[in-house]
Amino acid sequence: MDANRWRLHGQTALVTGASVGIGRAIADELLGLGADVLLVARDEAQLTATATELSEEHPDREVRTFAADVGDVEQRREIFDWVEDLGAGLNILVNNAGNNIRRAAVDYSEAEWRALFETNLFSAFELSRFAFPLLSQHAASSIVNVGSVSGLTHVRTGAVYGMSKAALHQLTRNLACEWAEDGVRVNAVAPWYIRTRRTSDALSQPEYYEEVISRTPMRRIGEPEEVASAVAFLCLPASSYVTGECIAIDGGFLRYGF
Repeated sequence: MDANRWRLHGQTALVTGASVGIGRAIADELLGLGADVLLVARDEAQLTATATELSEEHPDREVRTFAADVGDVEQRREIFDWVEDLGAGLNILVNNAGNNIRRAAVDYSEAEWRALFETNLFSAFELSRFAFPLLSQHAASSIVNVGSVSGLTHVRTGAVYGMSKAALHQLTRNLACEWAEDGVRVNAVAPWYIRTRRTSDALSQPEYYEEVISRTPMRRIGEPEEVASAVAFLCLPASSYVTGECIAIDGGFLRYGF
């Protein structure tokens, strides 16, 4: 067996929303597999703290940071100005950053729903386009989009979040077909409830928690590391014939019947 199929040595990965939760777990996983990682997130203090921790855990790897809000058009451009100035190239892009505001469909302000689309969808579209010239310089490179089961079926996250994630899944399929001949694979993962800071309030409500567990065949909440391992697989040479896929990380939620 060629062990290099399960390693990312010599590769550089950019992860958005990388300071906490799923994004941090993804960065940690990619570093563990041998990649150097560029971390992007809005909170500069948290981003710096995360980078320090990851550097201590992976002293032989390069960890760099750039504080930016991917929901801002100009800051998206600044991210790739920074990446190009580093001169390290790019092999992997993980579009993980996302946000949500739970409301009834008629209660969203225009500013709210537009901001959610900027962060959850348009950022991934633009960052992927900015990354393409760098990614296509290699014989094989990867984009992984972090979607959601809410983009595949109705869950109580609000219509806007579901719409943005459904569109992200479709973007994944479109780019996978368009960029396959350029050596760029594009895939997505779709998590169900994962134990993060963002889900802690909802999951701290006993009745709601029991409802979630009752719809999850594995009878537990997922962990960020379980999303990260699926993302990492989609970046590895071992998955070289996988593109355009959306893998649910959901403990069986989407397959649950009556």
